[in-house]
Amino acid sequence: MNNKPLCGIDEAGRGCIAGSLVMAGVVLTGEVEGLMDSKKLTEKKREALYPLIVENSRYHIVSFSAEKVDEMGISKCLHAGLLSIQEHLTEVDYLFDGNSTFGVSNIRTMVKADDKVAEVSAASILAKVTRDREIIKFAKKYPEYGFEKHKGYGTKAHMEALAKYDRCPVHRKTFRVKVLDEPPLFT
Repeated sequence: MNNKPLCGIDEAGRGCIAGSLVMAGVVLTGEVEGLMDSKKLTEKKREALYPLIVENSRYHIVSFSAEKVDEMGISKCLHAGLLSIQEHLTEVDYLFDGNSTFGVSNIRTMVKADDKVAEVSAASILAKVTRDREIIKFAKKYPEYGFEKHKGYGTKAHMEALAKYDRCPVHRKTFRVKVLDEPPLFT
């Protein structure tokens, strides 16, 4: 192992049907107490940690709109996001949460790194807070979908809203939804 700093990388919004896919890379430059997987923290705690991470790190956040996810596909977005993080955060070792590098070299992966490695935890918090802030704005613009509650994921309430109102502009059109009686894209 060399002495390069570690850049933790994580994403938020990969499996949702509305809103952006957000990726973050974080190189911690100071101590931040209370870091863990963003999904295990309350919204209030994530919001409190966000400025502390920003103040104590070099970071880069990449966002792909629902339209861009539809155009490129999730894997190509993740590939492009990893390259963007490598371009902006250099002279570091990269660790991405999960088990795939999406074809990008010089990246290590670790399943559940967001709960084991501080830099990846910090990246998961930056990605999730960035995405949640965006989806809250969408909730005000499209209140009938309840985005503030489910953050664009395929909950029962979200499916019921889709059945009643169809998609809005921030929904991913390539994600097939049974309640809309859509055929699969690929057979």
